[in-house]
Amino acid sequence: MVENYLRATRFYHVSRIGVIRGFHPLSAALVERWRPETHTFVLPVGEATVTLEDVAHIFGLPIDREPVSGWIDSSSDFLQSQSIKYLPLLRDFEQIHTYSWGSACLAHLYRALCRASRYDTKEMDSSLNLLFVWAWERMSCIARVPRYTLPPTQIPVAIRWSHSKRTTVW
Repeated sequence: MVENYLRATRFYHVSRIGVIRGFHPLSAALVERWRPETHTFVLPVGEATVTLEDVAHIFGLPIDREPVSGWIDSSSDFLQSQSIKYLPLLRDFEQIHTYSWGSACLAHLYRALCRASRYDTKEMDSSLNLLFVWAWERMSCIARVPRYTLPPTQIPVAIRWSHSKRTTVW
């Protein structure tokens, strides 16, 4: 029954991704290299960033539709506010697919990285699937499994990483 609703909203493919956990060293290394002024990672080989094209490729979310907008909460209750922020947009199942959820996802990742990069912050308040898959796809030398062992690329790309067995030890 839930699957039918997910298909109607065109989020079914995203629901199949799951959560990728347990890669604190990778997230810590990336946060350490994040520059909030430019929204880029400063790496030894140059600057890099997660783009809207990456979000569309990794999650299969639309990036060129109506903007997802709502109030911005800058208080310490940020995490709790995230669960209700977009509820009004989810009322009409027929309209959910008309929003640019990929843009909202990228904005949320940027905000989480900017907060995490502050000296007084110890953790990130975001799902890290986008960050991990982006890093593994763009920098295959740090990937948790060799790419040749993964299933063929499909959209969303994150599916092939979420069900893979970890072979690296960090």
